Amino acid sequence: MKLYRIAILSILILVTGCMQYHSPARNTWPQYLRGASFTDMTETARIAKRPVFLGAGGKLISSIDTPVAAEYGDKVQNDTTTSINYMANLEYELYDALRKPGISVQRAGTDVVVILVRDAIMELNVGDISADGADTLKTVSKILKKYDATFLEIAGYTDAMASNAANALSLDMAQRVGVYLSRNGINTARMFIVGRGATRPIAAQDDIGRLTNRRVEIRIVPAR
Repeated sequence: MKLYRIAILSILILVTGCMQYHSPARNTWPQYLRGASFTDMTETARIAKRPVFLGAGGKLISSIDTPVAAEYGDKVQNDTTTSINYMANLEYELYDALRKPGISVQRAGTDVVVILVRDAIMELNVGDISADGADTLKTVSKILKKYDATFLEIAGYTDAMASNAANALSLDMAQRVGVYLSRNGINTARMFIVGRGATRPIAAQDDIGRLTNRRVEIRIVPAR
C-alpha cells in the first residue's frame, strides 16, 4: 500500500509539472496587479512610490544586515556598499538559475536586468505564457522573493514589424509577466509595468534580430 501511494504521488507530481499554464481572464488582471504602477521606473517615481511600498510590507536596502565593520563610517557609503553586494549576489543567483536559450542576465551599475525573449517564455502562436516560460518565471519569482529589498520594472517590447499595435502588444506581454509574478507571491507594490513597443531594439531588425527584440525585460533596482 505504501509503495502504491508513493507511485500515485509521483504520477501527480509529474502531471502537475507538465500542466500548461494559462493566464487568468483579462478582466481579473487589475485585481492581481493592484498596487503596481503603470509608468516608467524613474528615480522620481520610485521615491513617490516608496511610502506605498513600505506600507505594503516592503523593505529598503538600509534594513539589510551588514557586517559589523560596515556599521562604522559614512552611512551613505555603507548603504552603497550594501547595495553593491546585495545586487551582485542577486545577479549571481539569477545567472546560475537561468541558463536557458533566450534568457540572459545583465548588470547595469547596481541594477540587474533579466532579458526574456518572447519565444522563450510564451507560446509561439498564442499570446500566453508557455510551460517553459512558467517554469522560468517560477524560478525568477523564487529568487525575487529572497531579494525583496528591490523595485521591479517589467517592460515589454516588440519588433518594428508590429508597429501598428506595438504598444498594446508589448504592454500585454509585460502585464502577463506581472500577473504571473503576483500570483507567485511577488509584492505588486514593487512593480512598475510598461509597454514600450518597438523602441530600444537590442538587435538588428532582420529575421533573427526581430526575434530578440520581441522581449520582456525585468529591471531590478535596489530600494532606497
